[in-house]
Amino acid sequence: MHTAVVTELMTEREITIKNRAGIHARPAALIVQTAGQYDSDIYFKKESEEISAKSIMGIITLGAGYNSVLKIVADGPDEEEAVDALASLFENRFEEE
Repeated sequence: MHTAVVTELMTEREITIKNRAGIHARPAALIVQTAGQYDSDIYFKKESEEISAKSIMGIITLGAGYNSVLKIVADGPDEEEAVDALASLFENRFEEE
């Protein structure tokens, strides 16, 4: 007897960092705080690196500077809301400019 494995698609969105300072401590803290409000697993992908959006050290060490392109990937019950919330942080330049 065969059992089918059903995998749901995860939500992904590509974003470009528009604040001139890039992701430093303050934006990283905002990202972690926002990501922590969701049950989904949330990651940032940059080239071959993948780090948890809930890890402040991971985000800071990602070295995402001005005009870097990242992909937000979320998988879980509230993945779309999580991606939307994080993308809006980037679009608003972390309210720094």
